Amino acid sequence: MSTSPESSIGIFDSGIGGLTVVKAVRKALPRENIIYFGDTARVPYGIKSVETVRQYALQITDFLLKKNVKLVLIACNTVSAAAHEEVKTRCGKIPALGVIEAGSRAAVEAGGKSIGVIGTLATIGSGAYDKSLTALDPGIRVFSRACPMLVPLAEEGWTDNEIATLTLQTYLSDLKGKNLDSLILGCTHYPLFRDGIAEILNGTTTRIIDSADSIARMATELLESKNMMNSEGSRQGSFECYVSDKPQRFQQLAERFMGEKINRIEIVNLI
Repeated sequence: MSTSPESSIGIFDSGIGGLTVVKAVRKALPRENIIYFGDTARVPYGIKSVETVRQYALQITDFLLKKNVKLVLIACNTVSAAAHEEVKTRCGKIPALGVIEAGSRAAVEAGGKSIGVIGTLATIGSGAYDKSLTALDPGIRVFSRACPMLVPLAEEGWTDNEIATLTLQTYLSDLKGKNLDSLILGCTHYPLFRDGIAEILNGTTTRIIDSADSIARMATELLESKNMMNSEGSRQGSFECYVSDKPQRFQQLAERFMGEKINRIEIVNLI
């Protein structure tokens, strides 16, 4: 099947975190139809091998392609680090954008030479942000910190309690003294902790970079350049939500974060 401007944008992540990208895309492109897949049965990705992450990413990509999407957004830093090229190859003529490229570009455009990155063990261990940032500006210094506990805390809904605060303080203590110009939230779950991060960085001039807003801008630019924007009427685009398992708190957390009711979340077995 061929795609059209009315075809959906496919967005995927390992769990609930990618809804930060959904929210940003719906704000930037309110008429676009969106299909979201959260791999809730196999979250978190950040502690898994590169080979396993690639396998999962291609399974999800195949699912989205069967839905005839016109664009794939990788709303997962771990997948962007481990499998972006593989996803692009699988997509063929359908473009695929990743959050690492988007976040790096936003940080460089914001200015400054000292950039911090927090992410999962897999993302930080890959060095993907270091490569992406220095490719854009060789003079940039990158300070990275793996924060593996944040994803399970986010999935549990523990984003604003004492445990979350102590965890953030532990992870950010080293970076706070680096005089960072920007701090990239290198996991789509991490914007759920944005208020806590901002409070810890209080008194610094560090800008917090959320790659969700940046990838939404990149998607807008790409669709405009290809004349693939959905201009059908003035209605709000549709939103379909699929998961590989439905933890008890997923819908509650998703609705709280999206700020709207999600009428249906469908479970799909990819294996």
